Amino acid sequence: MSETAVVILNWNGAAHLRRFLPSVVDNTPRDVAIIVADNASTDDSCEIVERDFGRVRLLRLDRNYGFAEGYNRALSMVDADYCVLLNSDVETPEGWLEPLVARLEADRNIAAVAPKIMSVLVRDEFEYAGAAGGFIDYLGYPFCRGRIMRTLERDEGQYDDARRVFWSSGAAMCCRREVFVRLGGFAGEFFAHMEEIDLCWRMQLAGYSVEVEPRSRVYHLGGGTLAMNTPRKIFYNHRNNLAMIYRCASGGQRLVAAVVRPVLDMLAALSYLVGGNARGAWAVCRAYGDFIRWHGRLSAERKTIRAAAVREPDDTIYGGSIVARYMLGRRKFGKMM
Repeated sequence: MSETAVVILNWNGAAHLRRFLPSVVDNTPRDVAIIVADNASTDDSCEIVERDFGRVRLLRLDRNYGFAEGYNRALSMVDADYCVLLNSDVETPEGWLEPLVARLEADRNIAAVAPKIMSVLVRDEFEYAGAAGGFIDYLGYPFCRGRIMRTLERDEGQYDDARRVFWSSGAAMCCRREVFVRLGGFAGEFFAHMEEIDLCWRMQLAGYSVEVEPRSRVYHLGGGTLAMNTPRKIFYNHRNNLAMIYRCASGGQRLVAAVVRPVLDMLAALSYLVGGNARGAWAVCRAYGDFIRWHGRLSAERKTIRAAAVREPDDTIYGGSIVARYMLGRRKFGKMM
């Protein structure tokens, strides 16, 4: 039987640990390691883990490496075949883990599996970060079965089929540790946001698949680190999305995105400005500044990634624009893919 570890990256999340870690401990099989990797928290997170959760192993990182590099460092110190990356604000019910591990055990070509991600606050509604499996459109905009832009669906069994998807949310992702490490893990320079989509893209280019297993579900609070539409979140999302497209996309897709995305991003910046969020508008501009400064390194990374590609994940990339679809009022996943 393969060894499995649940790895929770934490930074100043004492309140989340108190609230959600008990469900992970209670509903995770005893032979599965539970690890909290702490990104040099300044609150009492470490004390809580050591005092109240004797089963949980604590890894103390020497500084805050962010989500991406924090997980890279944590998984380099974990000895397991499968690792579940789990946010500290996720509640896990009984039986949540076994279907994910079973999917990986059944097919060695699967590199990562996602559960259904439901809302803690509205428990029959999908949660923004992952819902029932993620996709992207041709311009690089991510969306999910059960969540398009800001529209969230209720779970009525419409996405109960296990299937290939484009990405698994970093809020709850079960992956092969060997594949994670061999592909270089997350892009550490991203710090936070889009790193899991970038990794899943590289997994597919390397010939693996990413799947969703709806027999598993977890409940996610969301927004535990950065609230929606804060300048930092806007900055990371725009910058990292541009970097991801440049690193991973085929020549044709990258060309189309290079022409259309700046127009759409500047319109987004204008909408922030008109809406009174001047710092949000400036965050979009800052994202382009970083992207331009990163150009040399991204070019080198692209050559390495594309040289190793064995297949294109065309069947999990929506050939149209999810933004245009949304603006036309088509706000449910339906039978898109």
